[in-house]
Amino acid sequence: MTMDPVRNLKLSDAIADHLEQLILEGALRPGERLAAERELAEKLEVSRPSLREALEKLQRRGLIETNRSGTCVTQFMAPLTEPLAAMMQANDQALLDYLEYRGLVEGEAARLAALRATEPEREALKACLDKMREAHVKDDPSDEAEADADLHMLIYEGSHNLVMLHIMRAFADMLRHGVFYNRHQLYTHPGAREDLLAQHVAIGEAVLARDPERAKEAASRHMESTAATLRAIREEQTRVARALRRMGRSEFVAP
Repeated sequence: MTMDPVRNLKLSDAIADHLEQLILEGALRPGERLAAERELAEKLEVSRPSLREALEKLQRRGLIETNRSGTCVTQFMAPLTEPLAAMMQANDQALLDYLEYRGLVEGEAARLAALRATEPEREALKACLDKMREAHVKDDPSDEAEADADLHMLIYEGSHNLVMLHIMRAFADMLRHGVFYNRHQLYTHPGAREDLLAQHVAIGEAVLARDPERAKEAASRHMESTAATLRAIREEQTRVARALRRMGRSEFVAP
C-alpha cells in the first residue's frame, strides 16, 4: 500500500480526509496499527504537528484510537454488529437468518468481484485457493477453514462495495468462528470436505475468469448448501435430544 503526499487545503484537514479515505476504502483495516508518527509524517510529507492534529480529528470521529501499542484503526462498525453477533451465538434461528442474509449478499459480492477485482486482488484470491487445496490434501482442517474465511473476505474486498466490505469486516471474528464451527458440523456428513472445496473453487475460478453470473450463482449455491446442511444437522440433534429425554434412566445408564 502506498500513501500519496498530501497538499493544499488546511493541512490537518487534508491529512485527516486522506487517512479517512484509506480507512473507508479498506486500505487501512480495523485493528491495524498505524506507522509511528515520525514515519507517517515522512510518508505523507507533512509536519508532525499537522499530523498530530489530523489524528486527533480522526480520533474524535471514532475512526482511530491510541493505546499502549500505538495508534490503531477502530472497529467502528462494532456498535452495529456486536448485538447481532451476541444474538446469533445464542439463537439457532438467528444464525440461520444470518446465513440466509449471507446468501443474498455474497452472490452479489462475487458478481461484483468478477467485474471489479484488481490484479493484486486476483493474485491474492488465486493464492488463497492454492492454500485451501494444499490444506485439503494435507488433511489440515484448521488451515482449510482459515483459507475458507480468507476467501470470503477477499471476495468482499474485490467487490469494491464499501458497505458490503465494512459490514462483513465488522462480522469478521464471527465469520471466522462460524467457518470453524460450521465446518466441524459439516464434517459429520460424508463427502462434506470435498463438497466444500469444490464449492469454493467454483466461486474463486468464476471470479478469476471474470464471469460475474457464474460467480454469483456459485456463491449463492454455496451459502444455500451450507445453510441447508446445518439446518438438517440441527434438526437431527433436536430429534436425538428429544429421544434421550423420553428414555428412562435405565435405558442408557450401564447396570
